[in-house]
Amino acid sequence: MALRVTHCPVNLAGVGWTNVQALRKRGVDARLVVFNTQPFRPDQADWDLRRPRKGLLRQQLVQWRAFSKLLPQTDIFHFYFGLTLVPKSVQFPILRATRRKSLFHFLGADIREHPKEQLMYGLKADARVVGSFAALRFIPYDAEVLPPGIDLTAYDPVPAVERERVRIVHAPSNKEKKGTEHVIEACKQLPVDLDVVHGVRNEEALERYKQADIVVDQVLRDWHGVFTIEGMALGKPVVTSLDEDAVHQTEEAFGVKVPIVRTTKDDLVDVLRPLVESFEERKRLGEAGRAYVEEVHDIERMTDRLLDLYGRL
Repeated sequence: MALRVTHCPVNLAGVGWTNVQALRKRGVDARLVVFNTQPFRPDQADWDLRRPRKGLLRQQLVQWRAFSKLLPQTDIFHFYFGLTLVPKSVQFPILRATRRKSLFHFLGADIREHPKEQLMYGLKADARVVGSFAALRFIPYDAEVLPPGIDLTAYDPVPAVERERVRIVHAPSNKEKKGTEHVIEACKQLPVDLDVVHGVRNEEALERYKQADIVVDQVLRDWHGVFTIEGMALGKPVVTSLDEDAVHQTEEAFGVKVPIVRTTKDDLVDVLRPLVESFEERKRLGEAGRAYVEEVHDIERMTDRLLDLYGRL
């Protein structure tokens, strides 16, 4: 019988949906169950519980009904963003009693914005996963580093174009946390056109990414998000804030140089200027970025790593 895996209960940045689709292609009986679908990814779920936005009792009723249905159909529960289907205090005793395995897949704000002592619940699961080496500093235990995977067949590289005014794209999920005001201010000091992509469906966002010459992800954090991966997959040079130690760890672990241009809010203008002025450098970095995602973020490689982890639970 095929391995049965339930991914739940959120689909932030499409990570859960991407993983489920890839697992199915490998013969895994995988499904994504969410409390509510995201506004910009309304079709990305196998089961949208449509959990009420308010009312604890009504919410719990929906969650318990779903869990009771899913439990007999699941061997491994893959939880995202530190959330479980039912309260953690009963979720894990039930899973242990029924010999089900589980893991927590942390995505960023779920660990970055909480004190470490509040994250000890992670030890209740059989494994823990983070998306980068930079994320390890935020948790009080070890975890598997599993870089997000994307389906590269959906991202044809766009050849670099030499033009008079360079186009920069910035797509913040949260403008304050991504440092959007600093990106806007920096671009005012350069001969560029800036496109801030926010609040649109993923399909439209991708089309706007394709029109850009340079991608600026964020300037305040320690690592990049899925936006950076998509930009590199499209063959765009990417500028973002990165933790230097995590860069070295990534290069050592995967045997490939990270071709992302590091910046901060303070030196963004100086970092962008050489890229704005050099078509050849944009072209070189774009090609290097595509090669990098093929090695590190290809969904097939991610699936190999995930299946290996499942086999060790």
